[in-house]
Amino acid sequence: MTDSFKNTTDGNYEFTINYSERELTCHVQREGDILRVHIDNNINAEIELQPDGSAVQISGDELPASSVEFIKKQVIENDMDPGRGSGF
Repeated sequence: MTDSFKNTTDGNYEFTINYSERELTCHVQREGDILRVHIDNNINAEIELQPDGSAVQISGDELPASSVEFIKKQVIENDMDPGRGSGF
């Protein structure tokens, strides 16, 4: 998995992910505790963030557990770093 990351202020995220031995662009739209995932324009899934910090896929194309965890970490860790890219 790679960490190329682009975060916008409106709950949209874009980063690269290794999926099926390919590096693909992953777009995530966060609405509260729901992550709507779109990988390579043909893989779609929804992930729900749980109160205990875990993430559970609730619909869509089945993603490997490692991909669900990677997506969760990309969104959560970058939400916690509002100064990302500020140079400070």
